Amino acid sequence: MPMLERLWTYPELVEAFAPETRCEIIKNQLFMSPAPNTEHQKISRNLGSDLHLFVKKNQRGEVLFAPFDVILDDNNVVQPDIVFIAQENLKYLTKRGFEGVPDLLVEIISPSTFYRDSEEKKKLYEQYGVKEYWLIDPANQVVEIFYLENQQYQLHQFIAEQGKMTSRLLAGFEVDCKDIFPERNL
Repeated sequence: MPMLERLWTYPELVEAFAPETRCEIIKNQLFMSPAPNTEHQKISRNLGSDLHLFVKKNQRGEVLFAPFDVILDDNNVVQPDIVFIAQENLKYLTKRGFEGVPDLLVEIISPSTFYRDSEEKKKLYEQYGVKEYWLIDPANQVVEIFYLENQQYQLHQFIAEQGKMTSRLLAGFEVDCKDIFPERNL
């Protein structure tokens, strides 16, 4: 994914690009992404639908999906694959996106976003205080779940191919890893 060479802010991004454009700003650097592949979309659908149903049934908040702007500040705007916003933070949900720090973010990595998702975004989310961060690697069928403790991410779970994914933030939510990864026939 090419990075356009200049410093960007969220107001400039809104002015320069159509609302449906897939782009993010991390430390004023603009990143643009093509549409995700089929495997990525199936993982997002599978996990996202389970998470959405759990959150809705238990009246815990809202689950939203990319492309959706999470505006941490004017210099850092991301589009995580799945966003969970707790009931008490829904006041920060606006027409523009979510203007604040969501409670749980999920990134589904691809080879072109591996470093950004696993290093840059992880540090950014930790810095801003995102309570839980899920990193899903389709190529290796691995899920890493981190939770924030004393302003630092701690590994809650590392699951390779099989096992139940659970959330410290959403007590009672669990999904079997095999149920989120699509069969490899594409």
